[in-house]
This record gives sequence, C-alpha cells and structure tokens, in this order.
Amino acid sequence: MQDPQTSGLTVVGDKMYSVSDASALEHQIRRLHVINKNTAVIDTTLGPIEIAPHVANASCFADYLNTRPDYEALVAIPGQTNQWLIVTEDGTRGSKIEGECFDQFANNNFTRYPALIAKLEVINKTLLLTGVRAIEFDALDNIDKRGLGQNIENDGIEGLAFTRDNRLLFGIEQDASAAARVFEIAYSPDMFDTLDSFLKVTDSNLLFPSSMSLINPINGMDVYYPSADSEGYLIAVARNNDQLWILDLAKQRPAIIVDLILYAPSDAKCGKGTSHKMRNSALEGLAVDGERLFLINDPWRQQYPNNATCIYDKPRYEEFTPLLFELAINPMWFK
Repeated sequence: MQDPQTSGLTVVGDKMYSVSDASALEHQIRRLHVINKNTAVIDTTLGPIEIAPHVANASCFADYLNTRPDYEALVAIPGQTNQWLIVTEDGTRGSKIEGECFDQFANNNFTRYPALIAKLEVINKTLLLTGVRAIEFDALDNIDKRGLGQNIENDGIEGLAFTRDNRLLFGIEQDASAAARVFEIAYSPDMFDTLDSFLKVTDSNLLFPSSMSLINPINGMDVYYPSADSEGYLIAVARNNDQLWILDLAKQRPAIIVDLILYAPSDAKCGKGTSHKMRNSALEGLAVDGERLFLINDPWRQQYPNNATCIYDKPRYEEFTPLLFELAINPMWFK
C-alpha cells in the first residue's frame, strides 16, 4: 500500500476500514481501504467517494468535498451496515470554501474554514457522501487560535469514537493552549436530515494526564468497556511519542499513560532477526476489537525511511507503507 497517509481506523466484524488524508497519493484519497484484520492485507477499496445528488445540489461544501478534502478520522456508525462518519481538518486544500458559504460558517470558534463531519453509505455498490454538517465550538472553549494570529488548520479534529449510549466523541489535537481536548455531541439517526448547518459540540471535561506534554496531540481513539456496568474508558493514541492515554469517561479515575515500544518486521536478508525496533512510527489510528487493540500509522515522510535497518528494508519505508500493530488490552489499565 503506497503512501496512503492513513488517518483513521475502525473495526466492523472481521474487517477494518481506514481513510487517507489529503496529503496522500491521488489514487488513495476519498476512499475507504478495507483491511483484513487477520492478515493486514487490503481486501478491497471502496470509492472514490461520490457526492449524493441532494448534497451536490444544495451543500455549499460540495466543491470542497469533491476535490481534495482532508479526512482525518473515521468511525463506523453502531448498528448500521456500511455506514460511517468521517471528519475533515485542513480546509486549505482542494477547492476553497469561499463567499457566502465562508461567511456563514466563519463563526465556528475553531479554524478559518469549518471542520466538517460527513456521513458515508454504500448504496447500490457506490460509496456515497449522503450528509454533511459544520462543527461549532463555544467561544469560551479556548479552541480558537485565530485571535492570536495563529492558524490551526492542521491541528484540528483527529479522532472520532462512539460510546454505547450514542455519544459521539471528537478528539482535538491542540487547543489555543496547545493541549489535547475531547468534545462530544449526542448522536441521532436524523442528524444529517439537515444539510450544512452547525452542530455544536461540548467539552467532555475528561481528566487528562497531569504530566501531559503540550506537544502530544490526540491522533486516534476508541472506547473500551472493561465490564458491563462500566461507563467506559477512552483509549487515545499520541502520535508524537508512542503513548496510549487511558481516560475515564466517568471522570473519576486519573488518566493513565501507557508507553509503547513498537517493532516492525525485518527482511531476513538484513540478518538482524525477524523484527526491529522503530525509530519513528507516527501512529494515527486506533480501534478496539474485543480484548485487543489495533493501531495503524501515518508514515511521516521526513522520518519514516530512517526506520530501515538495512537496504532490504528500505523499499517499504521509502514507499511510506503503513504498519498495522496489534496488542492485547491489559486489565491493569483500568484498576
């Protein structure tokens, strides 16, 4: 899989689905990649995403969504077959949101161009975008950097996850103080009956690690329930330093940091065993599957080739082929 710039991961049955951001190669963008979770092989690709006629004709975001939208998170809609939600981050790529559309959504209290959440469905074997809404934050949320003369087009929403009581969680890379945040909204099936208009999200007020470095964003997340009566834990991955954050959705237990050491397969010709420790992984997707976690990375072009231990490992790294990691969920994380 050549340079997909993977930016989301979700599990449905025996399949995983990933999405590429706007920096990926042309043939990777606006598609869902279907991954066999037992073999890490791409079974098929859905797309490119087509804009449903009612959206194409009436949404002021249609041109942007039909060119090079920067999709940065993906989650399957619980209880629905072949339906997902995706979210955009950087609105500066592709066709710009301009004119009356720009003015209408300028007061999103977040970024110059609004972050968009869209609904995808497979209908008659076609991957269709059937709904889109703009996301609005409260002016007091300390999310908006524009007043500081800064631009967080590339530090936006990077994680989506559902709770079992149908709250949709949004993971924010950095707020105006450069800290990661989580927001939420109550999801309902009729959410996309309205086109374009703002969806206002609220702060989840989760307890983050007290020692959290300001440079550690949220880049992927999912919810895990250690017991039937648990309110659940949000497991988030920090791209910058290979950490998991275990965040109590009941807001009772302090956050836990789990440090990860990641190993990639080595070519036998390197003569250094079957695997090697990675120097840089840049994790971007996380999905809970029963009692295990899957993690996928978004190869950082400037650093990824440095992971090669010999010339035989180089081709995969130089093609920016992502890696799929699996680990067991440790019950001690929730004690």
